[in-house]
Amino acid sequence: MTSQQEFDAHLAATRATPEYQAAARAYTLAHELGRQIRAAREARGWSQTELATRAGMRQHAVSRLEAGDVVPTITTLERIAAALETELSVSLAA
Repeated sequence: MTSQQEFDAHLAATRATPEYQAAARAYTLAHELGRQIRAAREARGWSQTELATRAGMRQHAVSRLEAGDVVPTITTLERIAAALETELSVSLAA
């Protein structure tokens, strides 16, 4: 087996783990939330600084949220939703 084949096998085994799959779902969710936050902010014509001020956050935190670099807490999402004057909806789907 070549080094590349060994690496590919290791990568496939890693991706099959529940931990990897959970992290991948969190990453995808963080990016989707970030996209929604940015769209709502831009629809209001606000800068990241404006949203941050209204939410009691720093601009850098809003930037990281919009980029999907962090998985936000419910409390953070509540602050963003209140600042955007929107309703936060969290659901579990089968």
